[in-house]
Amino acid sequence: MRIISGSARGTRLASFDGNQIRPTSDRVREALFSMLLSRLGTFSNRRVLDLYAGSGALSLEALSRGATHSTLIDQGSQSAALIEKNAGACRLKDKIRLINGQVLDKLALTQSSAPFDLIFLDPPYDKGLLTPTLEMISDLCLLDEDGIVCVEASTKESIPERIGQLQTDVQRRYGATQVFLLTRCQCEEPHT
Repeated sequence: MRIISGSARGTRLASFDGNQIRPTSDRVREALFSMLLSRLGTFSNRRVLDLYAGSGALSLEALSRGATHSTLIDQGSQSAALIEKNAGACRLKDKIRLINGQVLDKLALTQSSAPFDLIFLDPPYDKGLLTPTLEMISDLCLLDEDGIVCVEASTKESIPERIGQLQTDVQRRYGATQVFLLTRCQCEEPHT
């Protein structure tokens, strides 16, 4: 696993031992960042939130391409060590904030840093975490008005077309993986 583009391009990232964790493949990551670049135009000055961060590869790719800061949440101690190691290898340690713990328990801690331009959501497959996490992102108003939530899931999982303030704009399939891009709804405000 390597950083694909930007200041840390080509940097090899440390990954997990064994098969307990499923990192985003280079192919899916490349396709995802291509979609994001065409929608965002640039990663410069973007603020990132990375949930179920694993090795930190998605955040580090965004930072390498010009994002200014990333907050990462993951519960595993091995994840925390890997994120620190990988951020150091990419010379991006000063641009991350790492929160160790369950995403649904710790997500409210990010509210003071919101809104985020880009939110990565890559929970363990088939554990029922997608919808509750998206609901919480919406309830806490974590996504910027023009921001994007990037969801990676197994092809067995689905998400509603709309969850609170969030709506699905894009769905793509890559083998056993699917990627969703969600944006904020242009919801009508209630009249008072």
